Amino acid sequence: MVMWVFGYGSLVWNPGFAYDARLVGFVRDYRRVFYQGSTDHRGTPEFPGRTVTLEHRPGSTCWGVAYKISREQDKETALEVSDKQSVQMLFVHHCCVLT
Repeated sequence: MVMWVFGYGSLVWNPGFAYDARLVGFVRDYRRVFYQGSTDHRGTPEFPGRTVTLEHRPGSTCWGVAYKISREQDKETALEVSDKQSVQMLFVHHCCVLT
């Protein structure tokens, strides 16, 4: 089964996993915000660095890149990257028309 991943942070230019196809697109009713604090790959415990996350906001649009992944090993790598990147990606369980 094919897995689609929507990257909206640093994964846009550096996904860190192999993929079959890459499509620029957007998700509706979500926006990118720098609300999430991080000490594991930026910042310190006293001053956590900000990382991007998604916030549900009706009427908003978040641009990013959708990656199509079909090989099992590549899917596993994408899941490992999501853990490492504090989940700066959205796994697409159902999809509309991508153009």
